[in-house]
Amino acid sequence: MSSVLANARRIVVKVGSSLVTDEGRGIDAEAIGNWARQLAALAREGREMVMVSSGAIAEGMKRLGWTTRPREIHELQAAAAVGQMGLAQIYETQLRAQGMHSAQVLLTHADLVDRERYLNARSTLLTLLSLSVIPVINENDTVVTDEIKFGDNDTLGALVANLVEADALVILTDQRGLYSADPRRDPQARFIDEALAGDAQLERMAGGVGSAIGRGGMITKILAAKRAAGSGASTVIAWGREPDVLLRLAAGEAIGTVLLARTAKLAARKQWMVDHLQLRGAVVADDGAVAKLRDEGKSLLPIGITEVQGDFARGDVIAVRDAGGQEIGRGLANYAAADARRITKCASSRIAAVLGYANEPEMIHRDNLVLR
Repeated sequence: MSSVLANARRIVVKVGSSLVTDEGRGIDAEAIGNWARQLAALAREGREMVMVSSGAIAEGMKRLGWTTRPREIHELQAAAAVGQMGLAQIYETQLRAQGMHSAQVLLTHADLVDRERYLNARSTLLTLLSLSVIPVINENDTVVTDEIKFGDNDTLGALVANLVEADALVILTDQRGLYSADPRRDPQARFIDEALAGDAQLERMAGGVGSAIGRGGMITKILAAKRAAGSGASTVIAWGREPDVLLRLAAGEAIGTVLLARTAKLAARKQWMVDHLQLRGAVVADDGAVAKLRDEGKSLLPIGITEVQGDFARGDVIAVRDAGGQEIGRGLANYAAADARRITKCASSRIAAVLGYANEPEMIHRDNLVLR
């Protein structure tokens, strides 16, 4: 556990409704202030911090005088619309008091299953992080329907960890961590300090649903850790009111349960690209570009491309071939085939002039490129 957070540069922190709203009594400004102080301290250390926060529906229920979570989707949307105002305001106030800028980002499942919207969301979040802004993310409950709901913000936290390629996901909850059984019912329940994310035994141990305020439960956290591990992020599940929990975790202290990813972040991403059996297209690189890719580990720039083959979209995995047609690697395209053809042999500084916009200066960034 000591290395999971201590070595993590980009961390996603998820907090649940019961913590944010003090078991539904209204937004807990003191608790959010404590998390904001810790987020700011870690950001000043050079960490990139993302907060995924529940609480909009719970806060809306409190403001509307509702004591029971509604079942009708339009009532949930109404509560979210009312509560999101207060949620965003308190995070902005508390982070500004720590000298940090914040940004509100609302996502739906549709944003993350559509490739173009996924890449746009990713670009926005990475830009915010590069500007030392702390994004505060919630599900866009105001517009969701049953078909596109994440269902719980544990899943959202994992999807965001995948989206920004986080090193670690921290799920702050009202439990100390994971037990082998429900400790409220089984006095022999054993605390799980460390396990592998995706271990089938974990799902058998966890069960039940969340509180009357939230929708999660330990099972959703187990499944979220499994999902986050797919992109190489390990997960820590810890009590959200543990004093300075984020700072102590980042210092290497063992708190809560750590669910370790089996594969490192970069290796998981590159294996995913290697495993693509069907490629939508390819680019041909000149000898100079090939040498820079192989010998210097550089990104593939448009100026080094001599030909674009096939019809691919931005974000598709494409092959990189040398002048003889041999595949030397594959990676994620920053530009669709039609635009890639327009910027072939073009200096990166001229991309915006040619296309009218510029996503990235590279055709394929070195982090998204695996060589054969």
